[in-house]
Amino acid sequence: MVIDPQNPRLTLDAPRARLLELSQERGVSLAALSELLGRNPSYLQQFIRKGSPRKLEEQDRATLAQFFGVGEEELREAQENSYVKAPKRRESGAWVEVPRLDLGASAGSGRVAGEEDAFDTFRFSRRWLAEQGLERAHLSAIRVEGDSMEPLLNDGDEILVDRSPRPFRDGIHVVRLGDTLMVKRVASAGAGRVALLSQNLAYPPVEVAADEVDIIGRVVWKGGKI
Repeated sequence: MVIDPQNPRLTLDAPRARLLELSQERGVSLAALSELLGRNPSYLQQFIRKGSPRKLEEQDRATLAQFFGVGEEELREAQENSYVKAPKRRESGAWVEVPRLDLGASAGSGRVAGEEDAFDTFRFSRRWLAEQGLERAHLSAIRVEGDSMEPLLNDGDEILVDRSPRPFRDGIHVVRLGDTLMVKRVASAGAGRVALLSQNLAYPPVEVAADEVDIIGRVVWKGGKI
């Protein structure tokens, strides 16, 4: 935690402290940075000193990181960079071992996350990963539970989740909403909101504020029974 120089009684967590430090080093006001993001002038002031929003949206982090010339992870909460304390993938020659986690992402109405330990591994060709643009990805494998993403993802399918920090774009993601882990199609809904969409039309869309959802990673591959 870091002390706010303008208010010694206020302590700042790492991303807020880093953003304040960068703005002071560059000599640019928080109001100007807020306008760079297309926000009202008090947006970042409230983020740093009032804790609202709870975290920066992924697109905002990417814009600020590009402006300051730093890595986006410097503006993330520590727990945002990974949803598990999973072992790093092991690499040996032409093969890369990706951990399979004892964890399910619901393709239904949602479930509370269970155990997050690796119990096995998938072995992927290093060449195949490179062909898919995943040679440097932070990958974990988890299973799908439920039918809301059918026919794209079926109950029991295994999915590869890329947890590498990247600017947000619409697509299939594993997300955490509260204590619930889900796999959904995530789409921008405008004005700081996102829509969580199911492939199965029996499940209605869910629209929430972007800062209420932790986007864990993008689904980049699936495997399952025929």
